[in-house]
Amino acid sequence: MNTPRYIIDEAALVRNLEILKDVSERAGVRILLAQKAFSCTAVYSLCAKYLAGTTASSLFEAKHGHDNFGGETHIFAPAFIPEEMDEILGLVDHIVFNSPRQVALYGEMARKRGVSVGLRVNPEVSVATTPAYDPCRPSSRLGTTCAALGNGERLGVDGLHFHCLCEQGLDELKKVLAGFEEKFGEFLTQMKWVNFGGGHHITREGYDVEGLVALLNDFRARYPHLVVYLEPGEAIALNAGTLESRVLEIQPKGADGISNAILDTSAACHMPDVIEMPYTPPVIGGVIYRDSHQAPGTRHQAPGTYLYRFGGPTCLAGDEIGVYSFNRELHEGDTVVFGDMAIYTMVKNNTFNGLNLPDIVVRKVDGSEEIVRRFGYGDFASRL
Repeated sequence: MNTPRYIIDEAALVRNLEILKDVSERAGVRILLAQKAFSCTAVYSLCAKYLAGTTASSLFEAKHGHDNFGGETHIFAPAFIPEEMDEILGLVDHIVFNSPRQVALYGEMARKRGVSVGLRVNPEVSVATTPAYDPCRPSSRLGTTCAALGNGERLGVDGLHFHCLCEQGLDELKKVLAGFEEKFGEFLTQMKWVNFGGGHHITREGYDVEGLVALLNDFRARYPHLVVYLEPGEAIALNAGTLESRVLEIQPKGADGISNAILDTSAACHMPDVIEMPYTPPVIGGVIYRDSHQAPGTRHQAPGTYLYRFGGPTCLAGDEIGVYSFNRELHEGDTVVFGDMAIYTMVKNNTFNGLNLPDIVVRKVDGSEEIVRRFGYGDFASRL
């Protein structure tokens, strides 16, 4: 078996898609795939059976969604590159601008091409727990505040878009929606649609799906003229993929009683959010003993018999994934499987240190596997 490799589990993916389709139908809303979290072309035709289309944050993402997914194609960017606008407008159905200045620059051009124009607004309700992922943090560059709008008659857009959540549930959405309506409710009579953004962990175990359907139906009852969009990314492929890796070497226990296990997969290269967010991913057959990013001595679980600090093969000292507890001893050549690796991995990975990228594999519902992409030296060298 070639490792490392990302494995997309179709059965788990379908489970998520069925939940989202059910919400869409019962609440009368349109749900889009946010490609920034998950962009596996091999399963786009499957996802397209359940979702209304895709969202993009760049020309390339828009082209990828338009050409491979179909349905509606939406795009948002903090600012658009002038030389790309003509091509973008030939691909998308909705374009969301970040400021009235961007609307003034490109809004009329978009309307002439038959593209619906929107404005991203900032409800100024901070609910995200990590500052780097909080679009409503002080001095945020994302979205226009109510104070910056001035006279509502000058908006000149078809819809409003807000995005404030990050891996969150219904309670946080209720807070954000209340803030949005308080600050921007007066403008909704002018609009044709509203986009609730992403960050909705709808497919997470324990998420209040019934409450979400009720909330959406209540909103639509108050604004029956509006088309409502949601654009989750993580929820589409949450817990629908793994990253399989191999143990290359196990070093002797250190002073802390933990052995360093060097793997053929890297946090820095293959799962960057482990370092950027930061977080510690689950491992099948083991439990998280301590986050590598927490102070020494902080731990999640009582220690098992064997403790391993997983690290990558790069020269970066901080290329560490976490400390895990196992009830069995690991050996060189053993397979280590990380969970929830479909999201924010393939879309963010890199070839730092010349490390090869993992294979992309789709595990079908019947258990068979299809290698849809295998990378090599050419993928590394062509970028340089």
